[in-house]
Amino acid sequence: MSYALQTLIHERSRYAAGVGAVLFSAVLIALQVGLLLGLFELTSIPVDHSTADLWVGGSHVESVDLGRPIPISYIGRLNKPGVQRPELYYLNFGNFTKPDGGNSLCTVVGTGLTAGHAGCPDVLTPEHRQLLTESLTIVADQSDLAKLGLSGVGDRGKVNGKEVRLVGVVTGLKSLAAPWLMCSQTTAREVLSGVNPLYADHVTYLLARCDDPARAPALARELAAEYPEMSVYTADEFSTKSRLFWLLRTKAGVALGYAALLGLLVGAVITAQTLYAATMASAKEFATLLALGIPRRRIYGLVMAQSFWVGLVGVALAYPLVHLLGSVAEQAGGRVVIRWEVLLGAAALTMATSLLAGLVALRSVKTIEPMSLLR
Repeated sequence: MSYALQTLIHERSRYAAGVGAVLFSAVLIALQVGLLLGLFELTSIPVDHSTADLWVGGSHVESVDLGRPIPISYIGRLNKPGVQRPELYYLNFGNFTKPDGGNSLCTVVGTGLTAGHAGCPDVLTPEHRQLLTESLTIVADQSDLAKLGLSGVGDRGKVNGKEVRLVGVVTGLKSLAAPWLMCSQTTAREVLSGVNPLYADHVTYLLARCDDPARAPALARELAAEYPEMSVYTADEFSTKSRLFWLLRTKAGVALGYAALLGLLVGAVITAQTLYAATMASAKEFATLLALGIPRRRIYGLVMAQSFWVGLVGVALAYPLVHLLGSVAEQAGGRVVIRWEVLLGAAALTMATSLLAGLVALRSVKTIEPMSLLR
């Protein structure tokens, strides 16, 4: 065990503030990024819960919920080698009238309902798909029922003036703003064409699978180049594009990032002050070592080793706390995505901050001289 680690253990009260500051920074960064990822996963739910390889829409579609009607005749353009039969997919905002008369924004999603349809959400059970074949029926996420003023299966409301009936409730389709209302293509066409006559012979997206999913990016580029009036994305591209659009549009990422930066700065200042105070408290010991002929660079290395161990211990303590607080947030209805990339990034940032604090603490070592022992 290194001398720096032994010092940290034996004089833990002296270094506790620094370890706590590193822990605070690591937890804050990981949770802020996790919350951000969880929040913006909600914007690409239709894409993420489908099995389509290609998404085809109007020109310059920036997010899945912002698609515009395109002619159904575009389906012939996807007649390419390696592209399976395209499917119609309806998605547009609607006005939901609650049973009590209030209004709420919703997003109507109409897709094929057989298990083989690429656009059919994977959270819909066979029973849900069967019930949705009935005219003007919908399925919604449990978390969105309160927004819609619904209490459970069988309740009725209106979408764009058309009365609809809730026939199923699922989990996994939680919305960011406007609840996703899953329905059949026929129901979607009926409720959407009432306010936009284009939907009589138009559709929002065309979805297709590829014989070889690995060729999807090349096929998307080929179709986009041949038909510039269409947007053609792979599922991964469209999912990422939707999340980035909402991230930059709402500035939520900037706000959360700013809060994480503040936490990092606070942690850096406290860690630097802790290491500086600990170094000054050991001034006589360091002066003795200098008097014995120990090179000053060895003492510099000791201070940097202490800052390394302060950072490492703080990060190690932060990881279980991040998982605990993430679970608490999930229980409260939040969504925290704790990936290894997030944890690794938070650890790297906080370790770098701790080492930077150690460099700041080296100022005190420069002022220590052997002559101070005679005072």
